[in-house]
Amino acid sequence: MQVAPNSDGIQKLLGAEQEASRIVAEARKAKAERLRQAKAEAEKEIAAYRAEREGAYQKKLAESSSGAASTLERLTKETDANISQVHADVAAKKNLVVDLIVNHVTTVKL
Repeated sequence: MQVAPNSDGIQKLLGAEQEASRIVAEARKAKAERLRQAKAEAEKEIAAYRAEREGAYQKKLAESSSGAASTLERLTKETDANISQVHADVAAKKNLVVDLIVNHVTTVKL
């Protein structure tokens, strides 16, 4: 009869061990699920942040490109204006320079 109480105690211990193993397995499964969810949320946040930064970069790039085009247009106009001014100055002073050169070449100092 003593074997039966010991056997009953062993059975209770085995049952408790199995219950503890089941609880630990469920906790591990729940932890793995929480990690999976956290990873998915982090990936969504990363994707949103990446999209935001890419949009800001594309906007800045577009502003720079249009700025470069307007700068090129402005510099082209300024260059054309400077060339026109040089041609006008040459035309205005051409006769004076020719007269000075002819005067120096034809004048003989003794």
